[in-house]
This record gives sequence, C-alpha cells and structure tokens, in this order.
Amino acid sequence: MPNNIKQQIQADLQQAKETGQLRTDRIREIVKSAVSQVGSEFKQGSSELRSLVRDAVSAVIENFQEKGSELKDEVTASIEGALEGINSQRHEAIAKTQTDIKRLQAQLDGEEEELQQEVDVILAEIEETGKEKPASTKTAIDSAVNTIKDSEEAALLKKRYAQLQAQLAIVRANLAARYGGRSLEVQDYLDEAKHWYDKARPQAEAVVVQVGEKRSQLEDKLGEAGTSLARKERQIKQTLRELLLTAADLFKDKDKQPAEKERETIHK
Repeated sequence: MPNNIKQQIQADLQQAKETGQLRTDRIREIVKSAVSQVGSEFKQGSSELRSLVRDAVSAVIENFQEKGSELKDEVTASIEGALEGINSQRHEAIAKTQTDIKRLQAQLDGEEEELQQEVDVILAEIEETGKEKPASTKTAIDSAVNTIKDSEEAALLKKRYAQLQAQLAIVRANLAARYGGRSLEVQDYLDEAKHWYDKARPQAEAVVVQVGEKRSQLEDKLGEAGTSLARKERQIKQTLRELLLTAADLFKDKDKQPAEKERETIHK
C-alpha cells in the first residue's frame, strides 16, 4: 500500500471531483485518511514517514498542477492533511498527558486551598489571643495579621500565574490546530484558557473599568474560537491567532495595580 498512496489519493480526488465535493477541506480529509492508514505501519519520525508525506503532497500537486501559481490552497490542505495523518497517534498521547496534568493541577489546587485554610485558622487564633493583650499590643498584632492577610505580592503572584497559564493554554490551542490536533483537543485547551482567565480577572473595580474593553475582546475571541471550531471552519486558525494576540495585549502593563507600577518606577 505505501507504494500506491499517490494512486489512492489521486483516485479519491478524482471521485470527489466527479461528485462536486472537491473543496479544500475534502482534499485535507482525503490526504489525512490515506496517510494515517499507511503511516501506522512506520515508526514516528522515520524517513519512511517523511517520504510518505512527500508522496501525498506530490499527489495533490500533480492533480492540480494546471492551476499554476493559484495552487496554494490545495497544497496547504494537502500538507495539513498529511500532518494530521502522521501525528494522530502523537496527539492521542498528548491528550492523555494533558488529562493527567489537569488531574494533578486539580490536586495541587486542592492542597493549596487546604494550606490557605490552615493559615487562615492560625491567623484567626493569633487575633483571638490579642484580645487579651493591652490595647497597644492588640493593635500591633492586628496590624501584623492584616498585613499578612492582605499581602499584595501574594495576590499579584496568583494573578500573574493564572495569566501565564491562560496564555499557555491559548498557545497550545494554536499549536494543536496548526499541527493536526483534533477538534476536541483544541476545545480542551480553549476551556482551560477560559478557566485560568477567569481566575486572573481583576477584582478591584477601578482595574475592572480600566481593562474592561480588552477583557470583553478576549471573551468574544474565546467564544468565537469555540464556535468556529464547532463548525470545523478553516477560519479557526486565524481566530486562534487573534485570540493569542488579544490575550497578550490584555495581560500587558495595563492591568497592573497602581502600587505595582509605583514600585517599578522606583526601581527604574
């Protein structure tokens, strides 16, 4: 069968042409199906697989070579289909790893929450003991406890961590879409990005107003990406790129707390 992949693809292309279904998405599916069937016989990363991809793309080029310089869409579809075909097994492994990571993240979140609850109990007990002390001592104790409770640095670290995780999930969605990931895999990354983005939402009303427009754009792009993905549009890749740029713009200096900006000015 490896020796006949070009003939198989060309035959499928001809059949699609005769039935009026020879669109770029159909070309991609034809190449993907042929490459995935044959590619399972070879080792990932082998020269045989690379040769298989070249033959598959060559079959499409030969079938549409009369289009000359207008061949770009068909070649792009053939390359995308070939990549999806040879990477299908790897994406299954990636999806499994991602599931394990999410399970560990949930476990980590739970442990951190338990730690925070324990700290809150300890601080409450310290405050309670301060009630029996002289007024000046009680004031000092309350001030110390409140300083720890309202640590701006801790809140900022959590916010930045959530922002980075949201951006990383969007990057992964872009990579999955670009290199043959399945729709469910891309959607999973989009859901993860939304989860972390929600955690990174600014809480102070002044900051909410300041970045409200950009935040709305990001929410719109997340929704648009999910809708495009559900319809299996090729537009999804452009939408994901725009989503990544929107997220990067939102998480710039615009949403920094005034105290943080002041510290940066001092350090400069």
